[in-house]
Amino acid sequence: MTQRDGSAGDADYGVIGHGCRNYRQPEPAFAAAITAALGDAARVLNVGAGAGSYEPTDRQVTAVEPSAAMRSQGPGHLGEAIDATAESLPFDDDTFDAAMTTFSVHQWRDLEAGLAELRRVACGPVVIMTCDPDLLERFWLTDYAPEAISTEARRSHASTRIFDATSTTAPGT
Repeated sequence: MTQRDGSAGDADYGVIGHGCRNYRQPEPAFAAAITAALGDAARVLNVGAGAGSYEPTDRQVTAVEPSAAMRSQGPGHLGEAIDATAESLPFDDDTFDAAMTTFSVHQWRDLEAGLAELRRVACGPVVIMTCDPDLLERFWLTDYAPEAISTEARRSHASTRIFDATSTTAPGT
């Protein structure tokens, strides 16, 4: 379902997204893992970029974000993100050396279509950071807010589904 400001999925970032940049700070270990996974890619596409928390600063990054509220909070040095969704990226094949998305795949209308688009526009790695619903019960917050963890588990896609979709849409396969 598309929200008024262009948000996708079940969250209306036009309502909840203001000020996100102030409290969503990157976890250094996650940022390092993303950087390592991107390898030597110089041109990177960040889909579902949000406020740009995990965008590398040492590369040419193009951000895509359907929410106007989130686009307005992107890193100033990049300019405003492009208003688009993962399932319909406005780029030619192999435009980018790599593509990335952090905590957004659960908001896409069609996971497989979105992953196919990332694979289509990136000639190198596709880096996806998300929650694995099968592992969320191990999270410390489960002891304090089991309903919240249960909700997140229902919203998240199994890592095997994501892996299978990116493997079968890889160029040349």
